[in-house]
Amino acid sequence: MDEQELHEVQYRAVVDGDRKGAEQAARAAVEQHVDLMACMERGFARGISEVGRKFGTGDYFLPELIQGAEAMSAALRILQPHFGSDGKKAGSSACIVLGTVSGDIHDIGKTLVRSLLEARGYRVVDLGQSVPDERFVEAIQREQASILGLSALLTTTMPGQRRVIRLLEQAGLRDQVAVLVGGAPVTREFAADIGADGYAPNAVGALEEVHRLIEQRR
Repeated sequence: MDEQELHEVQYRAVVDGDRKGAEQAARAAVEQHVDLMACMERGFARGISEVGRKFGTGDYFLPELIQGAEAMSAALRILQPHFGSDGKKAGSSACIVLGTVSGDIHDIGKTLVRSLLEARGYRVVDLGQSVPDERFVEAIQREQASILGLSALLTTTMPGQRRVIRLLEQAGLRDQVAVLVGGAPVTREFAADIGADGYAPNAVGALEEVHRLIEQRR
């Protein structure tokens, strides 16, 4: 099959929660020496974005969400050792801190963002799920990070993104770091209202925003 057909197989495997199919499609990408980042962005990442959309609209429920995430994770385990072997890493020295805000244990999207960034050669510090506000500030100070990614998958936890930005201001760190926000309920308007520097509706969009923010700060 050609590369476009392979992307469709990868997409469908994640949407269908087909772990074995996702593994086979990932191995096929490696064996055929195709562009692995293109497979991530146009195949697997597009698939998990569709799973998230279907979950948000009520077409999918928790079992389908978990199956899609497991298929995505299985593909990533196969692809990640080979990322950058084609010489296309960004090679950036920028450090990016990521985390899901306090009270929110959803991290599928955030984990996907981390994988895409690492594949492009960025140094990523992933603080995990339900991260206390102060830990983000501590990580920015410790890592001298230039970008902070804040994920919120629940409307009830979105205020955490605003709180972290305010804490950065109080600590005198706001000018040091660009803040990128995302998550299913987050909008571009909300991002602007809380003073974030960037917004991404999905993992691929987050990768593009990180590139933009880093170029902007040079």
